[in-house]
Amino acid sequence: MKEILGVHVQDNLKWSDQCGKAAAKASSILGLIRRHFKHLDTESFLILYKTYVRPHLEYCIQLWSPILVKDIDCLEQIQRRATNLVHSIKDLSYSEQLQKLRLTTLKTRRLRGDLIETYKIITGKERIDPQHLFTFANPPYGLRGHSLKLYKPAVRLNIRKNFFS
Repeated sequence: MKEILGVHVQDNLKWSDQCGKAAAKASSILGLIRRHFKHLDTESFLILYKTYVRPHLEYCIQLWSPILVKDIDCLEQIQRRATNLVHSIKDLSYSEQLQKLRLTTLKTRRLRGDLIETYKIITGKERIDPQHLFTFANPPYGLRGHSLKLYKPAVRLNIRKNFFS
């Protein structure tokens, strides 16, 4: 296992170690917040959570986006624990807590981040050649419309199916 810019990369391209380390770091910060703030209102919680906890759960997420259910649940559990810090909504279900706080699940945020990053790469806002990452759908594929449509090729391995590109 190697650590590159704070991301733990395994030889088999599974991200369980990275998910565990990100969850552990976010959990320790969440514990710190819980010890120092006894009663949090919604506004204070959102400032603390978005500033100190969520960045650890989403650092370089386009690179190491979890695909295993256990890894996804590991990260989502941190956000569940965090939403329980707001005493006024503690008795609500997790989905109702997210609605009250105007938050989304981490899985939804990862998908949104992937779409934004894809758009930035394709339109040239990032200094990455889109031809290296994506295959564009040419007219022979029978697609109508603009030239920025992507073609999704068939993959042989399940691990390749979940890559960003």
